[in-house]
Amino acid sequence: MLAIGAVLNYKMVMDIEYTKLPGGLQVMTDSVPSVESVAVGVWVDVGTRHEDLCYNGISHMVEHMMFKGTPTRSAVQIAEQIEDVGGQMNAYTSREITSYHMHLLKEDLPLAMEVLADIVQHPAMPDEEIERERGVILQEIGMTMDTPDDVVFDYYQETAYPDQALGAPILGRSHIVESMTRDTLQDYVRRFYTPSNLVISVSGNADHKTMLDLAGTLFNDLPSDEGFTFDRAAYQGGETRLEKELEQSHIVLGFEGIPRSDDDFYAAAILSTILGGGMSSRLFQEVREKRGLVYSVFSHHAAYQDAGQFMIYAGTSPEKLSELMPVLCDEIGRAQKLVSTQEIKRAKAQIRAEMLMGLESMMRRVNQHAKHLIHFGTIPDFEEKLKKLDAVSEADICKTATRIFRTKPTLAALGSLGKLEEYDSIVKRLAV
Repeated sequence: MLAIGAVLNYKMVMDIEYTKLPGGLQVMTDSVPSVESVAVGVWVDVGTRHEDLCYNGISHMVEHMMFKGTPTRSAVQIAEQIEDVGGQMNAYTSREITSYHMHLLKEDLPLAMEVLADIVQHPAMPDEEIERERGVILQEIGMTMDTPDDVVFDYYQETAYPDQALGAPILGRSHIVESMTRDTLQDYVRRFYTPSNLVISVSGNADHKTMLDLAGTLFNDLPSDEGFTFDRAAYQGGETRLEKELEQSHIVLGFEGIPRSDDDFYAAAILSTILGGGMSSRLFQEVREKRGLVYSVFSHHAAYQDAGQFMIYAGTSPEKLSELMPVLCDEIGRAQKLVSTQEIKRAKAQIRAEMLMGLESMMRRVNQHAKHLIHFGTIPDFEEKLKKLDAVSEADICKTATRIFRTKPTLAALGSLGKLEEYDSIVKRLAV
């Protein structure tokens, strides 16, 4: 039983049980008897960064193909069986994790586990479905290319980590997706969808014994573990500018961030919240409210196993670029010198509230738990997380700001960029 203490006399008791089965498969049950539903899924410790560059996009394409039929279920039957009981199913691919998950009523947990086991262990991947889904993914890539405030982040990632899988787009590149074969997709599943690489997790009205019985009975046809390695992140920085006639210019200015296991992780999260985490943040108030330079501006800290990214996004009119960049650089410099007690208090409250309110959604809850188990190899302890958050001081934040903002900048810019300051000039501003 894990007790979670929070401020304002708010307390939540969490009942999480965990078992690692003899073959290496991990099962975690977060029992919440007060609800009528369960969120359940399979999380795979593999994502875009584990791909060979010549197969960029294979993690995402496999994710799509898992729902396209098994020897005993067609794609339509998979969808109908879950939706016939009012359930919902979805999946996602990230840079480090792939997830297949469902949300349904508690009595339908056995059905969910049966379907999950079938699609993960026995994906048929018929050629006609591959061709159909290939077209869907190419449309998805095209849609992203037509969305400049999305695609600019892909350009940023590739600039920060050039010639590395960590810098490659999650959706993949069109010419690679066009050439992906059934054998390649199935080889990928056999290599990565192994017992020690999977976490089965549930949050909601479920008990651990039932989960163990279902997992032991249903997940018994996984491929053998062969192990794999992947390259460590090697941040490079630099710039990418793409001229395109758009109403807005889209800018991402970023720096090497903090890995999720680093002692400065929570300081980086607080720094990002203070700088650009909401309507009260420094960037929103100074850049949008006071000066009217942008419609959208925010910061984001993305933490990986061995690396991190601290990014600032701004979308602005091309004629305001010359005024925007000095203001951004000034705010970056100011964050290294001073943060107020009130700003720290507000940022901690925002992060704490997001963590705790997330626990009220079974789907967000199970996703957080499974990712934590994959990332850290332990059951999540929210009391410990809150203690680490509360322990961060003003000195910690300023030190972390200096650590981050003194790394080589990465700049990705898309749109009409004639008034965008030269990269070397921006570097000089940031060094002051």
